[in-house]
Amino acid sequence: MTKRATRRPEGFTKPAHWTNDPPPAPKPVAQDEELSPTRYGDWEHKGIAIDF
Repeated sequence: MTKRATRRPEGFTKPAHWTNDPPPAPKPVAQDEELSPTRYGDWEHKGIAIDF
């Protein structure tokens, strides 16, 4: 098994878009009663859509 590199190679420069800023907080989503899953008969459980 080869050892994993733990340091960047010499001469490596960090790209301009790399930052240490935390990701932005998600924006609140308004719940629309008209798009309720009970209206269309679809539910989602663990990422799998269930149609009953």
